[in-house]
Amino acid sequence: MKTLLNRMGLVASTMVLAVGVAMSGCEKKAEPAKTAATTPAPTTTPAAGEAKPAMPNDAIHGGAKMPNDAVHGGAAAGAGAAGATAAKASGKKTFTFAVIAKSQSNPVFIAAKNGAMAAGRELSKDGITVNVQWLTPAAEDAQKQAEFITQAVNSGVDGIAVSVTDAKVLTSAINSAVEKGVAVVTFDSDAPESKRMATYGMDDVDAGKELARQMVKAMGDKGVVAILAGNQNATNLQARVRGVKEELANHKGITVKDTYYHVETAPEAVAKIKSVQTANPDITGWAFVGGWPLYTDNALAGVADKGVAVVSIDTLPLPLNYVKKGEVKALVGQDYFGWGYESVRMLLDYAKDGKKPATTAVRAKVDIVTKENADAFGKIWQEKWLKE
Repeated sequence: MKTLLNRMGLVASTMVLAVGVAMSGCEKKAEPAKTAATTPAPTTTPAAGEAKPAMPNDAIHGGAKMPNDAVHGGAAAGAGAAGATAAKASGKKTFTFAVIAKSQSNPVFIAAKNGAMAAGRELSKDGITVNVQWLTPAAEDAQKQAEFITQAVNSGVDGIAVSVTDAKVLTSAINSAVEKGVAVVTFDSDAPESKRMATYGMDDVDAGKELARQMVKAMGDKGVVAILAGNQNATNLQARVRGVKEELANHKGITVKDTYYHVETAPEAVAKIKSVQTANPDITGWAFVGGWPLYTDNALAGVADKGVAVVSIDTLPLPLNYVKKGEVKALVGQDYFGWGYESVRMLLDYAKDGKKPATTAVRAKVDIVTKENADAFGKIWQEKWLKE
């Protein structure tokens, strides 16, 4: 406790925002970077009292029911009274949190950064100041993330949020931080065997089920479905595949042809689709558990134009174009903005009041985008999620 009190008393009241870009993904191939990678530069957290941007899932969903509405980011009071006592005893008014994503230019992590910064602004009230440090590698680098965790701990932060590139590399770094009194949460990608306090993101099995429901809407209760699944060793992708199969099993007129794996690049994904479709012309639907083929032009030639229904995970701008053209019937996506926002909020709840989430797995809503709301969803990316 003495160590924790000393650390919390020494927290810096400023933040360092590392701004830069380079593409990588969270088991998805991201879009071309909008700016070049730069050296991290100090930036001041925007002042409290600025207008609150709407949470992403309060935006347009095209009337579709969200499967996880009941469990969106709710952090309830729990264990951790010692942390609350420490904060109150020291009269602590300034809190600093480090947010460590996988890479800087991937649009999903730009959205996460903007969410974290919005949380810093909005939660700075009633005499409390919340600073956010954005410590993220230019490209995916688990070892660099581990170094950032150590750096953040040594600088005296009150908590750390990290999107885990490689759990084997980061588990020890996370455990070391927690053992030194720094709470850690994960977002998007987890290190389940670590001592992290909680993880935030969509339930991949539920996402797979929702993808299957959108497939049924697009093709009806009869047909033959192929599943495009990327890396067969990725646990989150396997969970999505499981969800697709479980949901489609409820529709006796639908048969799953097979699950097709491939190197996670747009060219490899497109090549796999076209070879499978040519060899199996009876396929009437494709379910992509990652949006890999949609990050290149004309990916669905010979598929969508043949009347084959396509649905996909990933609601990023390039996939949105396929929806607008009618070649993809629906996209299912995550709360990318909330990755940052909810992570900072959970960390503040714990550092200030000793409150932990009601469950270690805090599940986000799932966004559903169709042709009817694609334009509106695109504006969210342009005006908030990707806006620097």
